Amino acid sequence: MEAVLAYLRGAIESGEYAIGEKLPSEAELCRTLEVSRPVLREALRALQTMGLTVSKTGKGTFVVANAVEDPTFGDYAASDLLEVRRHVEIPVAGYAALRRTPENLDHLAHLLDRMERETDTTAWVAMDTLFHLAVAEAAQNPVFRRVIEEIRDALARQSAFLNELGGRREQSNREHREIVEALIDGSELDAVEAMSHHLDRVETTLTDIVRSPGHGGHGNSHDHGKAPGTDTPTEGEPQA
Repeated sequence: MEAVLAYLRGAIESGEYAIGEKLPSEAELCRTLEVSRPVLREALRALQTMGLTVSKTGKGTFVVANAVEDPTFGDYAASDLLEVRRHVEIPVAGYAALRRTPENLDHLAHLLDRMERETDTTAWVAMDTLFHLAVAEAAQNPVFRRVIEEIRDALARQSAFLNELGGRREQSNREHREIVEALIDGSELDAVEAMSHHLDRVETTLTDIVRSPGHGGHGNSHDHGKAPGTDTPTEGEPQA
């Protein structure tokens, strides 16, 4: 999917597909890029999240921008979402360290164990949002949970985006474990630090994806002059 996204993003940013222009049909893109429809649709969803395209039911996908600025996750821009998360989730982690119950810790530990074993991105993303809800619950203030509930859909969309394009899952699991360990220790300072670090890494990964055309979170670029399925390695060149 990353190579398909890199190709399409590159074509849009270079002007091959101009603002206002309709992208070729899914069937045509699948043939041109030699990819399956599910893979193509993932890439098209990512283009929309980046704000480069909009999809109009029954009409197709249209280019609306030629540069990525601030991705949108559900109803919220990424910058707005992160600003609120910093103001809410960091102090919430501190309160949770001071107020958590044995039941809260058991629930968080169980969730974390499941997340570390999970290989399916969709299932992991669902548990990721549950994890952040569980931390809010551990703060013993129902308003905090309500705030996280309000942004839950946006959190899930952001999590899926970062995992598909930024390879965040394993790193995120480690960061979540640091948060849980701080809660177990009852250390407000460590909990605040762990959540701050977690959100810093989210921001860094998001910034990397947005700033690097065809980056995909791993530093790999793709020559948008060639369709992903048509690359042919020269003799002696390793195949990707």
